[in-house]
Amino acid sequence: MEFTYGIDDRPGSASLLIFGLQWLAVSVPLVLIIGKVVAGLYGGPAIPYLQKLFLLVSLVLLAQIYLGHTLPLVLGPATVLLVGILASLENGFAAINASILICGLLLAGIAAAGLFEHLKRLFTPRVIAVVLMLIAFTLAPTILNLITDGGGTVPATQTFLFALAFALILFALNGRLKGIWRSTLALWAIIFGTLSYIVLFGPVPLPPEGTALLALPPNLLAPLALPDAGVLAAFLICYLALAVNDLGSIQSVGGLLGADTMGERTNRGVTITGLGNAAAGLIGVIGPVNFSLSPGVIAATGCASRFALVPAGIALALMALSPLAIGGLASIPGPVIGVVLAYVMASQIAAGLMLGQESGATRTFDEGLIIGIPLILGTVVAFLPAEVAAGFPELIRPLITNGFVVGIVAVLMLEHLVYRRTRR
Repeated sequence: MEFTYGIDDRPGSASLLIFGLQWLAVSVPLVLIIGKVVAGLYGGPAIPYLQKLFLLVSLVLLAQIYLGHTLPLVLGPATVLLVGILASLENGFAAINASILICGLLLAGIAAAGLFEHLKRLFTPRVIAVVLMLIAFTLAPTILNLITDGGGTVPATQTFLFALAFALILFALNGRLKGIWRSTLALWAIIFGTLSYIVLFGPVPLPPEGTALLALPPNLLAPLALPDAGVLAAFLICYLALAVNDLGSIQSVGGLLGADTMGERTNRGVTITGLGNAAAGLIGVIGPVNFSLSPGVIAATGCASRFALVPAGIALALMALSPLAIGGLASIPGPVIGVVLAYVMASQIAAGLMLGQESGATRTFDEGLIIGIPLILGTVVAFLPAEVAAGFPELIRPLITNGFVVGIVAVLMLEHLVYRRTRR
């Protein structure tokens, strides 16, 4: 796969701004989707929580670009931690914050010691291809919830039809547009999609009257309390899943781009992720993780430069300082966000298929099964009904109900154990 700009290339100012807007258009929905859910659990106004979350994501993203894995890899709230938060609500948010802080420091320490480098050989081209596609399949329930979200005023059938028509137009434009217009299509989709939604279904909720234009997030330091063994154990398992997610994301992007010194990049990247989670515990927000949806954006824009994410990181920080901007972003309709995510995920699947083809990863039927079985398992787990997920013990629930983790474990077992002899 050829790219206009390599990992360490610096695009010109105009190109950098354009590509930065593309990454920003992808980053904002990621932070908003999970942030709004967790803010609802914490109670109180959502804007201060989202301010702190936007600020954390921006700082960790910039740290990853310059000090961590140094790859074009987008970052956002870790969905897997939502399971731990839900399972620990009765213990209070002070214990939850402390658990995130402790686990983040532990993750950073393990990565800094270089222990993750030994796992690099596990990520063969087949495994990387599965990682690239699995994130798209396991985000399907989130996308479905978004495109049927009418905010309580619009019937789900109407929002689904709107999203379907909007998606068809978006994919048609992707096939017809070239250059700058195609590179910034996700951004234009959010703008014109929101305007179309307002024309069809009426105005969307706006920030409360009197919301400040500029203001620091209040109460930057969150309360902490020593967690009991059960809460800490639940979060330790969550962070095992987070580590697998982070490792897989870094390896998948590095493998796609043919990056060098991947062992060092992985150790630095996971270390920064751990420190970012420790900071999340201190300020009382959900911890961040590297997302493997980045190849979809790279494939769509043709730009693999890590510096293209710098404008996005700076813009996220500026948004965090504006309650009015955060409130306005939170007003983007769910169906519009869902369609844009679906567009990026389609590019992600295409990138995984291209990697599999270029590396000769599926030359036999068994090799096809190594890819196909984890994808179907991860998708099924992602759609598990809530009552089924609630039936699992709390200690293993964060692992067995996470489609991404189940898929990754399955592909590693199939690749390195089940079909190892047949491929020699």
